[in-house]
Amino acid sequence: MSDEFNMSMRKFLKQVGVTSQQAIEQAMRGTDTGGKEFTARAVITIEGLEMEHVVTGTIKGQD
Repeated sequence: MSDEFNMSMRKFLKQVGVTSQQAIEQAMRGTDTGGKEFTARAVITIEGLEMEHVVTGTIKGQD
């Protein structure tokens, strides 16, 4: 793959990671999450490629 492709993909994934972390932290702020586990699901789609990638996991609240 080309350097331009790799850089654009890395930029997109960095944006996904940073903005997702900020959104999760904001959602949990001011809420009693002590020791609770939350199921998380992220879906990435690419229009024009009919691609859908799903990632699921668990996020544990702060004690």
